Amino acid sequence: MRARKSRFAALASLLLTGAPLLLQSAEGAAPDPTYAEEIRVWREKRLERLKADTGYLALAGLYWLDEGEHTFGSDPSNRIVFPASAPPKAGVFVRQGATTTVRCLPGTALRYEGKPVQEMTLVSDAQGKPMVLELGDLTFSLIARGDRFAIRLRDKQSPIRKNFRGIESFPIDTSYRVTARFEPYEPAKKILIASVVGTVDTMLSPGALVFTLNGQECRMDPVWEGPDDDSLWLIFSDATSGAETYGDGRFLYTDLPQEGKVTVDFNKAYNPPCAFSPYTTCPLPPQQNELPVPVRAGEKTYEDHASP
Repeated sequence: MRARKSRFAALASLLLTGAPLLLQSAEGAAPDPTYAEEIRVWREKRLERLKADTGYLALAGLYWLDEGEHTFGSDPSNRIVFPASAPPKAGVFVRQGATTTVRCLPGTALRYEGKPVQEMTLVSDAQGKPMVLELGDLTFSLIARGDRFAIRLRDKQSPIRKNFRGIESFPIDTSYRVTARFEPYEPAKKILIASVVGTVDTMLSPGALVFTLNGQECRMDPVWEGPDDDSLWLIFSDATSGAETYGDGRFLYTDLPQEGKVTVDFNKAYNPPCAFSPYTTCPLPPQQNELPVPVRAGEKTYEDHASP
């Protein structure tokens, strides 16, 4: 829930073989080896999450639900057509307002937490942790985006996952690891966040982050996702977006402010899920987070976007 490059023909092999990362600092010298190792480990874990069975590369379908019944299975006559590994006629989703149930047809080996399912009311991600049901190599869950609901499908055999060849990243550059001044909003400011599927959500920003990058003062509004969240989420774009980096922006997390300061490390900027898959609902950067300066740090654009 914060999803995507001149070095991942190179960077994939760098991470897998243990070859040294490309490094630079404002003075052209290599950064502290401890920091270089931190970024290396961060990139490895990022790739592990992305490539996991539950990662975004495994996405294989996003099916919006109108009111009423939606048959599903691998047969093309279904309203929702699953991959070929699914039974031809697997079952039906029934949406009634904000309630969606799944009902199986005889012979469909649908399971939830290891137990067989014949009929079940689904809990969406808007209500906390969504219910994930299993059908062989396929898993699916209900997602809510505003007043819209969809079935999100993952497939362990997803061609997007199989064809993934890694992400190219900029060399580590310590000049893109900056200290920002935190200017709190009293009360927290509501900001509108649009998405790639046309929805608009209202999210809370606890304050602005103000910092200098490439000699220019910059200001961004981070999002704070709730009392249990120990981080700030930045959804941003910059002068490289659409060319060197992904056109719809990148994501970055920071720690919460300490003594009015926040470290913003753009070497950990990463592509949103929509950089890799068409089956996503990624948020887009708000206007105030469109940086006028180039941020040549973190992940570059992903050019191996597999077709659905």
